Amino acid sequence: MKPLPSTIEFYRRTPEFTEVTVPDGLRKAHRTRAGVWGRIVVLEGGLLYRIHASPAEEFRLDRDNPGVIEPGVEHEVEPLGQVRFLIEFYR
Repeated sequence: MKPLPSTIEFYRRTPEFTEVTVPDGLRKAHRTRAGVWGRIVVLEGGLLYRIHASPAEEFRLDRDNPGVIEPGVEHEVEPLGQVRFLIEFYR
């Protein structure tokens, strides 16, 4: 997983989601707009993060292991039991 570039700046974040409130759109392949990076911050529990690139990648995210969303790259998340998380956006 690539790190966030040092040249981008935070501009917004989502509300906190749980395994019950995570939007269906995050559970299936989707992407950010061109130039928009994301950081998946897990506050409690775990998430499975799938990146639909070539080659495809899969990561287990938790409090110590956030996920990085690259601009325009399809991805999805799957709760691993009880979870609380949010997504920060940068550009």
